[in-house]
Amino acid sequence: MLDIHKSTTPTSKCYFTHSLLPSYLDPSNLSRKKKPFNTINAQPFTHTLDLILPSEIHALVRDTLLQHRLHYARVHLSLLDILSGDFFSTYIKQGNIMLLSEGRRGIDNVFEYHDGMLRMELDRVTYERCGIQGVPVEDGGRKHRKERFRIETDLGAKSAVHGKKGFGRLEWAARNVLVGSWTWLLFNCVNGAGLGDKGTCDWDWESEPVAAHAPVLRHVDVEEQSLGEVKVPGLRVGDLEGLYKRSLDDGAAAMELLECLDMLALDSPRMHVDDRVDPFVSRYEVPVFETANGTFREPVAREMMRVRWRGLISPQFARQVFLVVRREGLRVGKESSDGEGGTLDREEGRWFGLSARAFAAGVGSGDGYTVMQWAGRDTLCWEMED
Repeated sequence: MLDIHKSTTPTSKCYFTHSLLPSYLDPSNLSRKKKPFNTINAQPFTHTLDLILPSEIHALVRDTLLQHRLHYARVHLSLLDILSGDFFSTYIKQGNIMLLSEGRRGIDNVFEYHDGMLRMELDRVTYERCGIQGVPVEDGGRKHRKERFRIETDLGAKSAVHGKKGFGRLEWAARNVLVGSWTWLLFNCVNGAGLGDKGTCDWDWESEPVAAHAPVLRHVDVEEQSLGEVKVPGLRVGDLEGLYKRSLDDGAAAMELLECLDMLALDSPRMHVDDRVDPFVSRYEVPVFETANGTFREPVAREMMRVRWRGLISPQFARQVFLVVRREGLRVGKESSDGEGGTLDREEGRWFGLSARAFAAGVGSGDGYTVMQWAGRDTLCWEMED
């Protein structure tokens, strides 16, 4: 019989936006509410960061991108180790670190810490034994799934000190319920920032409290790969507003552009200009986009590059990559500038793409995002959720 009943599996969601950057960007004081920066900040734990850009832009930014190596640590800690002693006073109260525990989101008890907030996702039995107020985790109406709860505690608050009632409950739970040791990934956001004059790769962890837990230092792997001459969409800055309006109807144009960026990140042979695959094997073609005046933009051939970072990557580093490539690779000349950071040349075709994939263990995080920045102020952004 035909399988015609509706699937009970929740479908993945993708949110597409077209926005304009502010006329002036202060790297030390970026808006946390405007895209793409709120999208980047919303994903604290990234394991793969892909930068897709033309070869001529890559040549301009390569030295800056590779001048520092990111690093993080793999360490075994109990929750009580984090909430007590020198570790708590040095890294939680005074420092700026990120912590991600082992475990599978939706199955195991998982923990994360960033921006002063400790987040725990627990099963019902563990949650009730802890005795701390939390909220149920939305399950999307899935059948046969056990109820889970999320607890959030602001460890940066003045009340989060030993002797206070609320913090005492958390200490009691760590001592009597959430016992045992977990494997954590630790990123020091102060010493491991990465790019620019404020970033440094010198983390003297042997003289810090984390040394007592025998951390294993890891480096974020950086891979540069030439994609060769490939076919890319022939869109221009003047086409983006129309692309967004058409995407409001069915979303096909936006998803075709996102698919094209993902194919480039995968270095798919279908993108190569000399690809001659049998249509029986694959019928994929680089999309042709319609312009506002009814004409069509055919794909164009360009030399492209991919820079990939693998490891524990912070949103601070992703923001720095975005700002460096835009500042040094997409500069707009005075003759074509509109005076507000944008461009008067609606035929401008320079762009780069930045894609990030999140750890599955993150508490309440999405699956990833893709940002496509054009010369000037126009930005396209896709946010994926499972």
